Amino acid sequence: MHRVIVAIDFSEISMNAARFAADSLAGQKETTIILYHNFQNSHDCNNCISYLESLKKEFLDKGVEAVEYENEMGGHLVDNLERLAHTRRATSVVMGIKGSHSVLKEAVMGNSTLEMVERSFCPVLIIPADAKFNGIKNVAFASEFIDVEMTTPAPFIKSVLDMFNPFLHIVNVNSKHYVALTEDFRKERAKMDEMFKDYKHEFYFIGMYNFYEAINNFIKDYKIDMLITIPRHHMTVMNTLKGTHTQKLAYHTTIPLLAVHQ
Repeated sequence: MHRVIVAIDFSEISMNAARFAADSLAGQKETTIILYHNFQNSHDCNNCISYLESLKKEFLDKGVEAVEYENEMGGHLVDNLERLAHTRRATSVVMGIKGSHSVLKEAVMGNSTLEMVERSFCPVLIIPADAKFNGIKNVAFASEFIDVEMTTPAPFIKSVLDMFNPFLHIVNVNSKHYVALTEDFRKERAKMDEMFKDYKHEFYFIGMYNFYEAINNFIKDYKIDMLITIPRHHMTVMNTLKGTHTQKLAYHTTIPLLAVHQ
């Protein structure tokens, strides 16, 4: 049973993320979308319920098997989402993010989304503001190829592959890649090859220093529809706030970014 929490603040960003989730999950069996709205003023409650009921009907009409909603006043958004995810045993949380060249503090939804990734209690699907669902045919998984049996969240990745039946592109960016792979990389590749033997997949080893540039080019060249990353490596919020590749990926990617902890 998949239970997917979608955070809604009724902004265009969150509404687009919610509709992306609904379009991608329409027709999927044993799947429930849980719309979550956190409001601060009791006077907003009735209007919020009306909007959520309307959105619920829209998603059911799209073909989502089950849609529920939670409406809560006060508290910290990420704390509330974490509690709800534990209570409902959520499979993932979907949140929107707005690409911006402005100061991070100006992007409230963006900060909350990245804080969700930092908490690591649940996979987070980050939906860019302009992303539209056109199917998931190609999924890229960015791996460090270090102790892959322990660090790869294989069960969750396989659940994504089972749901959409895409081609899996497993990519590593490392400036030390030359003509041939080292013995360590060959061993880890063999382990991952066995791990995903039942799925269509291919490996790519890119010898570049700039992770963001390499991944961005890869996304364009291979028409990637979703990028899966492991936060422990390239997605830590501490590094994001220092301006590393994660900030660029989260704020500038045009495709959904799925952060899954090991």
